[in-house]
Amino acid sequence: MSTATRPVAEPFAHPALFYRDDSEYLAGTIPFITGGLAAGEPVAVAVPGPQLDLLRAELGDAARQVDFLDMTIVGRNPGRIIPGVLRAFADQHSGSRVRIIGEPIWDGRSATEYPACVQHEALINLAFTGRAVSILCPYDSDALPPEVIADAAATHPVLIDASGQRDSDAYAPDHIVASYNQPLLAPPNSIGQDFDVATLAMLRPFAVQHAQRLGLAGPRVDDLVLVVMELATNSVEHGAGTGIVHLWAADGDLVCQVFDEGQVTDPLIGRRPAAPDQFRGRGVLMVNLLADLVRMHTSPHGTTIQVRFAL
Repeated sequence: MSTATRPVAEPFAHPALFYRDDSEYLAGTIPFITGGLAAGEPVAVAVPGPQLDLLRAELGDAARQVDFLDMTIVGRNPGRIIPGVLRAFADQHSGSRVRIIGEPIWDGRSATEYPACVQHEALINLAFTGRAVSILCPYDSDALPPEVIADAAATHPVLIDASGQRDSDAYAPDHIVASYNQPLLAPPNSIGQDFDVATLAMLRPFAVQHAQRLGLAGPRVDDLVLVVMELATNSVEHGAGTGIVHLWAADGDLVCQVFDEGQVTDPLIGRRPAAPDQFRGRGVLMVNLLADLVRMHTSPHGTTIQVRFAL
């Protein structure tokens, strides 16, 4: 049995809530929140802005006891959600059980974003196995495509809808992680630069020059340079010692892609918060925290990490 599909151990709970309208949304979320508050459990809600407004209005004064986060901001990059939202809140309250509502997939997520979103949902199960955490994930079953609802049944061991609660017969998070491990190809018009340990320093001016030419500006150029250097350094240290960086613009984003011949075997790479005394192993985490989207494809033939910054 692989690590991602081993049974989710109590006391961790990760149900999906399928709702069709505001009344079903409130019926599934408000008891989850108020039940946690009544039990003295810290509660966080990370959902898109309109749902935040809906929940605040329904909770009234009790809303002051809840941590609210706009998921369209904090979870724009799905790879940031586990370390920067879920683990950040759970670790802050490690002495007690916590409840979190997280809605990382909403109507309007792009086809480019979706593979990272669904892999995130699958990896929550591995990241929190054995933790005293309940994470409820709402899905708008009217607005989202049927395949998204089917994937939710594969990434959540328990399903809730207007008819009640049931175990998911389709639960298979490993399958989801593998099936969305899709090849990432640089287009013919991209600008490429090979590198090795002797030429790492050349990547800095390369990244600055072409990022600015493609329309990235201000502090985001510094963020891109940091991402390029972190990923290239990882390639030199943990890959085959060499790699290639590609840059291009697409769909309103600057896209940076780094390939090397190493294979990533840790499914949670870049998704664990760094310990205060941790001086190494922060590279992919830093990339997740800086970028607007991070996707990865890994195989025995090599690993590609694709990073996007909105222009």
